[in-house]
Amino acid sequence: MDHSMNKSMSESEISTAGTLTTPPNFVFQRYKRGYGDMEDSLSKQLDLFREEIRKMLSSFTDKQEKKTQEINAKLHEIQQSNTDIEKSIEFLTAQNKDLHEKITRLEMQTKEDKNYISILENKIEDMQTESRKSNLVIKNVPRKKGETKEDLLEMAMCLFQSIQCSIKKHDIKDIYRVRGKTAEKQNTPIVVETGSTILKTESLKMAKAFNIKHQHKLSCKHMGFKTQEDTPVFISEHLTAKGSRLHFLARDLIKSGTYKFCWTAYGKVYVRKDENSPTIILRSEEQVHKLVLQK
Repeated sequence: MDHSMNKSMSESEISTAGTLTTPPNFVFQRYKRGYGDMEDSLSKQLDLFREEIRKMLSSFTDKQEKKTQEINAKLHEIQQSNTDIEKSIEFLTAQNKDLHEKITRLEMQTKEDKNYISILENKIEDMQTESRKSNLVIKNVPRKKGETKEDLLEMAMCLFQSIQCSIKKHDIKDIYRVRGKTAEKQNTPIVVETGSTILKTESLKMAKAFNIKHQHKLSCKHMGFKTQEDTPVFISEHLTAKGSRLHFLARDLIKSGTYKFCWTAYGKVYVRKDENSPTIILRSEEQVHKLVLQK
């Protein structure tokens, strides 16, 4: 092989080299890869790529379907839970409505019962007042040892004579001492049942006049006692338990200065603010409390 072919040539040499330096029998061969082989290779790579994409899509689709199924299952559970909650709410709402209606009915019934009880209490109060309209009570009288009904009658007659009341023994239907709640309570009131309301009213009037007229008020000596003579005694109407309570509250009104006058008549309790004010009949404790607030 000619070593002159390996030498570098100048630009002028290259231009003149041409056919002069190239042997006539030299053939330049260019090696190329076959087109068919490249096409097969690309086709295989494309098939592989497609297969991988298909597998990826298949895997992705499977995962999505699985997740979708899980989500659908959860949604179904939530829907079922919501349905159960709605049913529970509907049941509770219906139950609450039923309870509300029952409470309303009970409240109405309670109100009616209270009104009816109040009517009955007033009727009982009126009956008790009517049964006591001819009775009077003597309070703070010491109990005698072995005290009898005859002893009580003698003490009462002695008191009536002291106040110059015209009541006779036959005018007294019954006389007794109220039983005390405890054994220690000895000086319980003495109840005198007279023959008429007129006699009772006269006795109360004479007792009041006596206390106004005399400096020494009614006491045990006016009932024939030889001991404890100066123990004061009080004569008043025979009030019911409710009437006694209202009378007590009425006296508190007087003590507080809210009202000036307080008295009882025919089993009723009356108050009056002053000489120019109207008379008020006390019928309940609630009424008394309202009077206190009005001062």
